[in-house]
Amino acid sequence: MNFDWNDLAFGTKEPLKDTNPIFIAAPRDISRKRFIQIVKRYLPKANLVLGLAKEDYIDGFDGQPQFRMLPANKFAEVIGKINANPQQFKISTLSYFQRDLKHILESINFQKVLLVNGSWKYSFHTTEPFYALVKKNTAFKLIPAFTDEAEARAYEKEITKELKELFEVKNGRYTESEMLELADEAAAHSFDYCFQTGVVLGKKSGGKKGVYDLKAWAFNKVVPYQTYAMLHGASRETNFSPPNDLNHYDTVHAEVELLIKAQREHVVLKNTTLFINLLPCPSCSRMLSETDIEELVYRADHSDGYALKMLEAAGKKVRRLV
Repeated sequence: MNFDWNDLAFGTKEPLKDTNPIFIAAPRDISRKRFIQIVKRYLPKANLVLGLAKEDYIDGFDGQPQFRMLPANKFAEVIGKINANPQQFKISTLSYFQRDLKHILESINFQKVLLVNGSWKYSFHTTEPFYALVKKNTAFKLIPAFTDEAEARAYEKEITKELKELFEVKNGRYTESEMLELADEAAAHSFDYCFQTGVVLGKKSGGKKGVYDLKAWAFNKVVPYQTYAMLHGASRETNFSPPNDLNHYDTVHAEVELLIKAQREHVVLKNTTLFINLLPCPSCSRMLSETDIEELVYRADHSDGYALKMLEAAGKKVRRLV
């Protein structure tokens, strides 16, 4: 059966409750092979309800291919064939807006909830759906988005090509506001679903005031490969770490990536300006204080302004541009 939360929200939920199902919360886009892998493991135990998000992308990541949600009809044929077999348990679907997940978990007693890694923004244990599960004492499990490492790496390679076309960062001359826009373009290359940081390095042009030549750019990159956390689980989530914990995360900060790139490409840092969408964290601000970068321009604050104090104490110019 195919259910829509709009129909169930203010009416009877018995059709779902009576089946005592395992619920696969609306996942990010996954392969047919991975879906069948999940079905083979869990369908012999219980009825399955596959959540289908009504949005095309994870909330907060519109237009970014690495954060596409599972298309509604992608597995319709597969589900039809599986349900045509005479096995005890069946697969149903439940369509809903992502914002409604909390209410679904509060209203229906699922036997278990499966959550595909990387299908939400921020760490799952900091979200309302997590607390809804805990409050009801509902069993849940975070599961891989890919069948294996080979599939995860192939997906990264494919999506990276798309990102280069969609969010191209071109060499050239730019104003200050355009440099910050480029930092946003750079950030969109990250697979980090907690926060995407982008940074660009510019040097003042000899011509007009407030115009910069782009020298380098980078983003916070998930390592050892961009889909690693989606396969193995994000370190912050497996360790239930708070948002600003610097011990458990899977990315190299954008500022570090930029300095690595600058070293490899022999970019001179003297008299340059760094543009970033998020004020550097304490560790990165200490690192940047030791470089020849002259100035930092940022958009959003971080760590109660620690970086501002540290960088200014080191003789750097720091400005916020919104």
